[in-house]
Amino acid sequence: MKKVFSRPKSLKPAPFRFCPGCGHGLVHRMIAECVDDLGIRERVIGTAPVGCAVFAYDYFDFDIIECAHGRPPAVATAIKRMRPDNVVFLYQGDGDLAAIGTAEIIHAANRGENLSAFFINNATYGMTGGQMAPTTLPGQVTTTCIKGRNAAVDGHPLKVSELIATIDGAAFVARTALDGAKGVIETKKLIRRVFQNQLDGKGFSFLEILSPCPTDWHMSPADSLKWIRSDMMAVFKVGTIKDTARPHPLTPSPSGEGAGGEAGAGGAA
Repeated sequence: MKKVFSRPKSLKPAPFRFCPGCGHGLVHRMIAECVDDLGIRERVIGTAPVGCAVFAYDYFDFDIIECAHGRPPAVATAIKRMRPDNVVFLYQGDGDLAAIGTAEIIHAANRGENLSAFFINNATYGMTGGQMAPTTLPGQVTTTCIKGRNAAVDGHPLKVSELIATIDGAAFVARTALDGAKGVIETKKLIRRVFQNQLDGKGFSFLEILSPCPTDWHMSPADSLKWIRSDMMAVFKVGTIKDTARPHPLTPSPSGEGAGGEAGAGGAA
């Protein structure tokens, strides 16, 4: 039987408006494929913020809530607590999650919310013209550090995955890269794992994805993949950083009681 390459049901038949070589389109497709493969399309709800991620509602063919800048973790927490049978995910960029939304993501992880978080790191503010982001590399030129990021003045790149991994409530933390075919294959496996963790009630799962931004990096798409390998991955190491996934205290047991008993319910406050 011939295998036909086709659009996932969870993607609308709409052309992507992302820049040539942008990683968002790839990640959108992989999320949609995993949603279809897991059979959760009628249950899934995505949350997305301001930034390039804002276009999610144009492409995903399931419920998406557009949130204020940096606030998807708070909105997703409310949805998941009110509708625990839904599969709720965050889709955020580095200018959003790692800057104005830092407190939101840290406290969602600290509470151990049973959510799936996808963090797209392209080391720049992509939508607004390529300004320096919390994840911009030392020496990287942006529109707001035209001589390159100077750590003595601007601070160091924020390693969000390592930060999240130190939090007791975070169950699973990994980083991957869209630097070629192998990276894409690994990324899809981890996207599915992050969704499966939520389905299994294992708590807060976080996946950082190093993604190309050829336009703001002033590179060709091919060169941007090389730069991920040579520069980004030297600072942001790929791999599984933490894996202590276990049943979440608010996940109903077969008897209808919380998996953590009274102590688990009390921890939800």
